[in-house]
Amino acid sequence: MTALNGKYADFEVLREQAVALRREGLSRRQIRDRIHVDNNDILNRLLEGEPAPDWTRRPNAKDDLRAKARELRLQGLTYDQIQLELGCSKGSISLWVRDLPKPPRQTREEASARGRRGWEATLERRERERQETKRAATESIGTMSDRELFLVGVGLYWAEGTKDKPYARRERVTFVNSDPSMIRIFLAWLDLLDIPRQRHTYHVMIHESADVAEAERFWAELTRSGAERFGKTTLKKHNPKTVRKNTGETYHGCLVIHIQQSADLYRRIEGWWCGIVEAAKSAE
Repeated sequence: MTALNGKYADFEVLREQAVALRREGLSRRQIRDRIHVDNNDILNRLLEGEPAPDWTRRPNAKDDLRAKARELRLQGLTYDQIQLELGCSKGSISLWVRDLPKPPRQTREEASARGRRGWEATLERRERERQETKRAATESIGTMSDRELFLVGVGLYWAEGTKDKPYARRERVTFVNSDPSMIRIFLAWLDLLDIPRQRHTYHVMIHESADVAEAERFWAELTRSGAERFGKTTLKKHNPKTVRKNTGETYHGCLVIHIQQSADLYRRIEGWWCGIVEAAKSAE
């Protein structure tokens, strides 16, 4: 082999060794180190015609999409319909299926039906992705320390609670929300601060067209409080011209939580919030 220098003179012997190692499943790097060939061009010639073992091949995330695109093309779908169903680009689809015959022209009804099915599949895929993102985010939180709950509660109150203004003195703790999860967190925060439940009072705010009695029962169960802790429910006038979305069995109105004798607590909350703001500034 005149093209090889003296180090690689016995080419056929090296090739037999390289091929045998390849068939055992070794990678190019492992073969190179085993037979001491540090020239890539020569290594290519030694392994010419020998496929790489499966484990060395990088998985292609689009292999499944490609197979599905070809299947749909054979079923007669257009590029637009395949894109709608799989959510990938038409450029990729074109590369994957360009060797397949062009499907016959569809009737308007067939195209419409396929379009609906494709859109439904897209919505299902998006919903799976949405739920998976939420699940992973939920698991990333883990357990919460008392300090973490304390800071969450301060931010929660400053977003949703009543606040004192120079033109309207309101140094009292009042929290309003319609989200049961927000209410649970706020109650847990008050318990962390050792605010006795005897100092809590509640009342419901709800549209008069809703199931008022059911809403009162719902909030009483959530707060684990008797009727004596609840004031008179505030009914909002129903406007038939307004298209409301907050209706149905899951609508329970808003719960208002008042803390009696809470001027000192309010001042501390405002101070805690100012401390959080200053700490955030110093972290910039």
